[in-house]
Amino acid sequence: MEVHILLIFMIIGAIVALEARDLLSSVIVLGVVSFALCLAFLILKAPDLAITQLVVEILCLIILIRATIKRDLPLAIEGRWIFNTISTVVFICVFLYFVMLALRELPVFGEPIMAVVREYLEKGKTETGAVNLVTAVVLNFRAYDTLGEAAVLFTSIIGIVAVLRSPGKKKD
Repeated sequence: MEVHILLIFMIIGAIVALEARDLLSSVIVLGVVSFALCLAFLILKAPDLAITQLVVEILCLIILIRATIKRDLPLAIEGRWIFNTISTVVFICVFLYFVMLALRELPVFGEPIMAVVREYLEKGKTETGAVNLVTAVVLNFRAYDTLGEAAVLFTSIIGIVAVLRSPGKKKD
């Protein structure tokens, strides 16, 4: 049920981003939509995807806000402080509500909730030979997933460095 509410919220957010008058508001609303996607990943019990989504979204939001802030700053601060304050409070309340729902769904610490986790715990050391079970899971059972997440994070960091670097000529 919570995922359906988040999907409706994300669709409404995408429509608001399309209809916004200034580019900065669109970027911020798209950031909210991406954070809702992060919460959906948490509700669907995919915390690794949620963490990756959160990191990539924060980095992309920094890039996009940096690119649009100089252009849209006068429109963002002229007489809209009431709307900005109300929308910020509403966003924080909605965000905290969904965080509360996601945290309520977490299992008791140390209790595996999926069959694959039970298999990792039972056969991890014997099949991989690794002393550390976390290392066994990350590098042996889920190696391609870990490689993909590392590639996404690395690409995001390269993008931020490319956007935030100072343009100009090299000094000799």
